[in-house]
This record gives sequence, structure tokens and C-alpha cells, in this order.
Amino acid sequence: MIHLNLKLFIVTGLLSLCIFSCSSDERAKSQFVDENIAYATAQTDKMLEQVGEPTGKNYPRTMRKDSTLAVTNMYDWTPGFFPGSLWYLYELTKDSKWKDIAEKWTASLEPLKTFTGHHDLGFMMYCSYGNAERLAPKPEYKDILIESAESLSTRFSEKTGVIKSWNRFKSWNDSSLFYYPVIIDNMMNLEMLFYASKVSGNKKYYDIAVQHADATLKNQFREDFSTYHVIAYDTVSSNVVGKMTAQGFSDNSTWSRGQAWAIYGFTMVYRETQDKKYLDAAVKATDYYLKNLPDDLVPLWDFNVGVDGYVPGQRSYSATFQEKLRDASAAAIVCSALFELGQIANNQSYIDYAEKMIHSLASPTYRAPLGKNADFLIMHCVGSIPHRSEIDRPLVYADYYFLEALVRYKNLKS
Repeated sequence: MIHLNLKLFIVTGLLSLCIFSCSSDERAKSQFVDENIAYATAQTDKMLEQVGEPTGKNYPRTMRKDSTLAVTNMYDWTPGFFPGSLWYLYELTKDSKWKDIAEKWTASLEPLKTFTGHHDLGFMMYCSYGNAERLAPKPEYKDILIESAESLSTRFSEKTGVIKSWNRFKSWNDSSLFYYPVIIDNMMNLEMLFYASKVSGNKKYYDIAVQHADATLKNQFREDFSTYHVIAYDTVSSNVVGKMTAQGFSDNSTWSRGQAWAIYGFTMVYRETQDKKYLDAAVKATDYYLKNLPDDLVPLWDFNVGVDGYVPGQRSYSATFQEKLRDASAAAIVCSALFELGQIANNQSYIDYAEKMIHSLASPTYRAPLGKNADFLIMHCVGSIPHRSEIDRPLVYADYYFLEALVRYKNLKS
């Protein structure tokens, strides 16, 4: 009886310790999330004071060299991210103020539903209208997204089996001109096609998304599941005629944000199709990414910058090109993706990585002081070093994926 009581005492004590530890962890998580929500709303209020009402020409994008805000018009690839961030603030706060502001900025993008000039319509319309439809649906949102999916589909070729990204691309090394380039970023635009197929009943959009994902899986990955940024197709034979980079260090290097798009994109495609080959691709791309990270889990702008065997094109040489700069935008994308991938792959280590990543991004090293950084949230991102553009600057999509990661972290079940 004494032994039984002792065992009961030990088990009860261990259970109490576990409950205390778990509740302590939950309190710490809740405090972290609440503090970042308070910061993000205060910083975004300051951003809104700068930009005023949406005009179609004033979507926040980055910061100029003189530390002032740089905006862009709706036909750039990035205008959907600011409205999307506003929707995430509404989701995080449940404050109707953010819903009202998000609706205005989202509505300003409606003319893009017929845009066919490049492949980024998913970023432009699904990050804005997709979140609007999810959080505060209106009948017109669905129709706008279906029409946007139809517009994106015009860039698909049955011959190549992929959606054309840009209308042309000139390589860095030999200046060859290619007329059917496909970039790894394009995986992110497939989510809008999957949505449109579900709500319209038109399987065409689903089939296009799957064909594009299959061609990307076949042609854009190397054996170690690092990625090529640009794959060029021949429009007559459909053969691959070039494997290159546009924003990475060299044609055979791995641009870290490109790898991030692959991780996020194939995680999403698995969610939409339940085809295990896409989950395997997401896992293998993730494992490559994770093993090449520095201690703070924010990657270099390219994993192979300055490494022997990786030679950039002559047009790209500069002192900056060789610098081992970090790209916090890649970290934010992967952080958000890993909260989902960890759950659907039943891999707790991915969730643990995501939690460490979001704490790193929210640290003083990467999260801007209030009122600084042109009122963007995240510092130290890289747009395109080869193009000498947005080097060590904030980027609106880094903020978007940071807030998405914060939503996913908040909603994560213990």
C-alpha cells in the first residue's frame, strides 16, 4: 500500500509538472503573439498615415536609399500583399477597423481580374481577394477570383504544360533570349486556380495547376532537391532549352527565396491534391533548405554565393554581388510554410523550426523599431542583387508572410 501510494504521488507530481510546463509554454506563446500583434498594428497605422487612401498607384513595396517609402502601381507583381497583410491584421485582432481598411485596399485591385501581362496574378489577387473571401465573403469576391483564374489560364500552353511566367527572358551568361521562361515563383499562383476549380466546378483550372506542378517537379529540381530559378521551354518541341537564374548568384546556384517558393508551393499543392509526390517534394526541398541555414535560421540571399564552382554571369559582378547578405523575406515564406507542412507531414521538427524562425524574425535583428524602416515590419531583405535592386531593404511580401506565419502560430494546437 505504501509503495502504491508512493507511485501515485510520483505520477501525480510528474503530471502536475507537465501541466505547469505546458501552461507556461502556452502563456509565453500567447504573450509573444499578442506583443507582435500590438507592434504590427501600430506600425501599420503609421504606414497608412503615409500612403493615405488607395489610388491604384500607391501600394507599399519597399524603402528607398534615403529611407523613405517606395510604392508601386497595381500592375507590378506585389500590390496584393499590402491588402493581404491588412486582412491578416483583421484575422489576428478581430477589429472591424482592419476589415474596413482591408476591403478598401482589396477593392482597388478589381481591374486586375482581366490582367494577362504576367504570371503573378495569384500573388496580386489571391493574397488580397482570396483572404477577403475567406474572412469576410461577399458574392462578388468569388466571381472576381474565378475571372482572375481565367485570366491567369491564358498564359498556359498545352504544348509545354506550364504557365508562362514572363513574356521573355535574357540569360545573364550568354545573353540568349528565351520566349517561354518559367520561374519557380510561379508555383505560388496555382492556389488561385485550385480555388477557382472548387467554387466554379470547372476542372480546367485544377488540371492546369496539376500539369504545371508536374512539369516543375520534373524540370525545376536538381537531384538534391535544390531548385533552378528559371527554366526556359521551346514553344515548338516543348523541350527544356535553358536552366538559369534571374535573381540568384549563378545559373547552377540555389537562390534562397526560390527555394522558399518551392517549399511553400509544393506544400500547398499537396494540400489541394493529396498526391503524396508533392508532399515528398516539399519535404525534400525543406530538408535541403534547413541544412544550409545559419544559426539564426535566416538564409543568405543565395545558398552558394561566393562558393567555388558557382560562377555568376559577367553582367552580375560587383562587390555587393559577393556579399553574404541575409534575405529575411525567404525566412518569412518558409516559416509560414513549415507551420503547415509540419502538421500535414506529421513532423514536429518542422513546427519547432518554424517557431524558432518566427522568434528570430521578431527579434531586434530583423523586426524594425516602431516608426523606422519606412514603417515596414521586417528588415534585411533582398529583392534582386543581380539587378542591383532592393538590396538590404524591407519588402512588402516579407511582412505578408510574417503575419501569415503569426496567424498560423497563433492557431497552432498544442
